[in-house]
Amino acid sequence: MTGAPSSGGSPRRAVVLLSGGLDSTTCLAIATRRDGLEAHALSFAYGQRHAAEVEQAKAIADALGAASHRVARLDLAEVSSSALIDPAIAIPKDRSEAEIGGDLPATYVPARNTIFLAVALGMAETIEAEAIYIGVNAVDFSGYPDCRPEFIAAFAALAEVACPGRAPRIEAPLLHLSKAQIIRTGHSLGVDYSITHSCYDPAPGGGACGRCDACLLRRAGFQDAGVPDPTRYADGSG
Repeated sequence: MTGAPSSGGSPRRAVVLLSGGLDSTTCLAIATRRDGLEAHALSFAYGQRHAAEVEQAKAIADALGAASHRVARLDLAEVSSSALIDPAIAIPKDRSEAEIGGDLPATYVPARNTIFLAVALGMAETIEAEAIYIGVNAVDFSGYPDCRPEFIAAFAALAEVACPGRAPRIEAPLLHLSKAQIIRTGHSLGVDYSITHSCYDPAPGGGACGRCDACLLRRAGFQDAGVPDPTRYADGSG
């Protein structure tokens, strides 16, 4: 879907951060199919061990009619440490909901969303986008501090200072939704979740491990939403 023209005749554009996961895919569907914007997807190859998500993002961008899909490449392992970028650090497995929402997990990548939004802001200025969409969630947020409302509000204020008079809106439509609500929203917009990738530690054959925080939240979300889980898990379920 192409965004409706603005009063000046140009398409209404948005930059959508697209990881290839469930949340960001839903966010892209909201931008295109609900809000009617011309969406330009932006993914990052930042040295993550679950790099398969970048390939999935390309397929998702095509499936949801993104006007473009760009991949920014940077190696965050050069400046920070996390289980997502350092194979020597174990991915947490089999944690309870209380543990997942508790202390800062080993999968937290320092300042990742700050970096991603900063790059998206530069892209939004370049293509004259009116908004940046990010699929952060403050309910099932795995303890990440850069998924909270305070963070989004602070970055929106920064954007106003950095781009006076032309700052894009920072849209976080999933911010206060549960995983089940996110899945129901995407389902209503026709999202095919079978092409999304959430697992932090996929098996050699590509199946989701079913035990990392991302897999546990995803599996529980489908159960709570009453929507069949299309995920291919390494243990043969799904």
